[in-house]
Amino acid sequence: MPFPVEGIELTRRRPESVHGFRHLLAAFSYSLSGGRRLWQGTAFRLELILSILIIAVHLLLDNERLYLVVACLLILVTLAIEALNTAVEVIVDHISPDYSKMAKEAKDLGSFAVFCLLLGNGLFLLYAIIKAFTTP
Repeated sequence: MPFPVEGIELTRRRPESVHGFRHLLAAFSYSLSGGRRLWQGTAFRLELILSILIIAVHLLLDNERLYLVVACLLILVTLAIEALNTAVEVIVDHISPDYSKMAKEAKDLGSFAVFCLLLGNGLFLLYAIIKAFTTP
């Protein structure tokens, strides 16, 4: 039996598979559950606040709307990678509740992936700001 982790409920039976429209509803429900789980994390909430600020700055700049679209896509990818990073952390905590160098490295790699995207968001915002103030 796997190691118990606080806050994670272990079930013995797999939920029944559904098909068609019920599958879409189930998938949407799973996504909402994932969103609720992400909301529990401080990092996700901070990234959401930063995302709102980034979008606000892009709306204030007098650049092409394409800049706003690219910024939104970067933000969505960042939030998706944060979700994957959180999933890695949950799994690692479940498999290795005690300190483990390998578990630390797995978490650090997920964190680095999020950092790279945050850096990409920042660099793109900086580019958009410079473009707005240097274009005649």
